[in-house]
Amino acid sequence: MGVELLTTTRSYRRRLDLTRPVSRQDLLECLEIAAHAPSGSNRQPWRFVVVRDAERKQRIGEYYRKGFAANLSGRIPRPDQLADLASGQYLADHLHEVPALVLVCSLGRLPAEPSALRSASFYGSIYPMVWNLLLALRERGLGSTLTTAHLAYEREVAELLGIPFEEVTQVAMLPVARLLPGADTPARRTPVAELIGWDGWETPGGESP
Repeated sequence: MGVELLTTTRSYRRRLDLTRPVSRQDLLECLEIAAHAPSGSNRQPWRFVVVRDAERKQRIGEYYRKGFAANLSGRIPRPDQLADLASGQYLADHLHEVPALVLVCSLGRLPAEPSALRSASFYGSIYPMVWNLLLALRERGLGSTLTTAHLAYEREVAELLGIPFEEVTQVAMLPVARLLPGADTPARRTPVAELIGWDGWETPGGESP
């Protein structure tokens, strides 16, 4: 896996090809790679539900759109966020057309008010696997993005798909499709030197507080 793959894999929404199917074999191979990610105490808590049925995708898309709209309600985006929001709206409008939706689940549920340690351990044991999956998809000419808007209706989606809500937590949904042609260049990022505090927290000017 090269630097190019790591620095150019991004959240794909508009470049998802809604017309070409994604094979079961491709999905299986990518999930096999994803499952090699580390997890706390090697628990491997991940489980997957792959949805390709048109009617179920339609229902999930309805929940997703409602969750996406609620998340935007009352927000005033910065000018530099407008393109991303438009891209997000495009995905919400077309989610049901994406060839495959991969719901990522984790065994167990957090208490209503978990500690920072408990939360970090729970999600830290699942999200490295999600990133593995995104990279594996990209390497095969597939694309996706980590979404969570449907979680506003997690219980309803669980009932739709037969996921045992009290025992399993949905943590993300990845819409998977082949990628349309486009440029794959590194995304614009803040120089990492501006984000590091050496031996303690530092202000952007490099002075310790």
